[in-house]
Amino acid sequence: MSDKMPVAVPTVKGIGGAFKDFGIGLIGGLVFLLAYQLFGALGVIAAPLLAGSMIKGDKGTIIATMSGFMLLALGVGTASNSNGGSNEDRM
Repeated sequence: MSDKMPVAVPTVKGIGGAFKDFGIGLIGGLVFLLAYQLFGALGVIAAPLLAGSMIKGDKGTIIATMSGFMLLALGVGTASNSNGGSNEDRM
């Protein structure tokens, strides 16, 4: 077993690293939104590809991977609920 705990007391270095990750996420989100607006319907695919390629390393990979996952997960969820009626009417 490892002696390291998954939770630790916050340090200045840890907060700085988290703030940097947060900033990178904001930049990725901004690129995603701009590409989505720019490419219209194709933006659903183009936006995560563009954002994932602009953010280098593991963070870019995470952006592209999660975007693909959410596209399919939300697309299937939306399609299954788009039968015109609400779920409250069914038993």
